[in-house]
Amino acid sequence: MNEKILGIDISKKKFDVALEKGELVESGTFRNDETGFTKLGRWLRKREAKRIWACMEATGQYGDELALHLHEQGQKVSVVNPARIKKYGESKLQRNKNDKVDARLIADFCRTQAPYLWTPPAAEVRKLRALARRQNVLQGDRTREKNRLQAGYHPPEVEASIRAHLAFLNEQIAAIEAQTQQHINDHPNLKKDQELLDTIPGIGLKTAACILGELSDVSRFDHARHAVAYAGLSPHNHQSGDSILRPAHLSKIGNSALRAALYWPAITALRFNPIIMALGERLAKKGKKKMVIIGAAMRKLLQLAYGVLKSGQPFDPNFAANIQDNA
Repeated sequence: MNEKILGIDISKKKFDVALEKGELVESGTFRNDETGFTKLGRWLRKREAKRIWACMEATGQYGDELALHLHEQGQKVSVVNPARIKKYGESKLQRNKNDKVDARLIADFCRTQAPYLWTPPAAEVRKLRALARRQNVLQGDRTREKNRLQAGYHPPEVEASIRAHLAFLNEQIAAIEAQTQQHINDHPNLKKDQELLDTIPGIGLKTAACILGELSDVSRFDHARHAVAYAGLSPHNHQSGDSILRPAHLSKIGNSALRAALYWPAITALRFNPIIMALGERLAKKGKKKMVIIGAAMRKLLQLAYGVLKSGQPFDPNFAANIQDNA
């Protein structure tokens, strides 16, 4: 291996790196923006690290630009599910945890596990993801303003301000929805995949747009469970001997935007999708709590989405019924 290993622990405003140079590891911290990317390049050149294999966790949007920057520089990049890094740390009996330690762990993981190389999504997928994420932000702002309006009495001036802001947000959301759909219509591959997802009861056109932006090319996942893990929807069990047995819950280590996009569609699917309705009824009979059932429905919905995109065939309840459920 001629390249040097660079572990990257990414966060919203900064990223920490650990550069392996033989037996030595050098650390650095940089701003998570273009200025920081440029400084990282200078830092690497000073250490004669012309060829690197950079490895980072898939943390939603925080690492997207850095991964793309390094890829465009001709460097090897791996973007790994955080659950894999966490399990690797546990196997190494890691006790201390901070950003520098995490960067070293990621570098060690890259060297020993040789994860798959990352390739950036196509330009049209990156734009779709940006549009869908912006729509989610605006919808969140609208929900908060609606909650404020319903929270109690407001002076007339304040109420007028809230209503004006709501009107503005409604206009912005309608505009970006139209832009998103037009973008999909302009790209036959996206349009085809959106129509496939729309055949699944519970998934509409808007949710399909978000799934396509966040999931990108499903061929990068070898199995539906890998897509489920990427979204942080895998069930997490905690048991120690006979004394500790906690209820299973979602790992939530993965793409939070994808999880958020599936929440309300899963609730709809529990009412109208025959496969997910049967799943919900089965879990209810076992005494599972409401949120456990919704989590299982989200997981199943993503499995179905993966299935139609991977096969290129519309939703078939008879075929989907044979997909093994892990709830």
